Amino acid sequence: MEFFWFAVFGLIGGVFGGMGMGGGTIIIPLLTIFLTVSQKLAQGYNLFSFLIMSVFALYIHYKNKLIDFKSIIVVVIFGVISCVGGAYLTKSVDSDILRYIFAGFLVILALIEFYKVIFIKKT
Repeated sequence: MEFFWFAVFGLIGGVFGGMGMGGGTIIIPLLTIFLTVSQKLAQGYNLFSFLIMSVFALYIHYKNKLIDFKSIIVVVIFGVISCVGGAYLTKSVDSDILRYIFAGFLVILALIEFYKVIFIKKT
């Protein structure tokens, strides 16, 4: 039965990841809440699945001309630098603390999106 839920959560995360919205935002809470996977292990699952899913999503976005290579290089450089720092930080931080940090991150994202929907009108 656990295999079934891993497959379902992978499908859900893949859809969101393919749309560029970050499948990990979905996969990590699903794994930690419903399958009681540790935060660090869930992040590892997410990172590995992200590598594979992003190759396919990148190909499709490239094919649809949705990537501006001139602008993206700055994001990639600073993303790689901060990724290394974040990986070392994760190694030294307790899994429960990571859960609180991740939960706080999700709450902040939700509040920002609610603010945008309610107060910023698109014309």
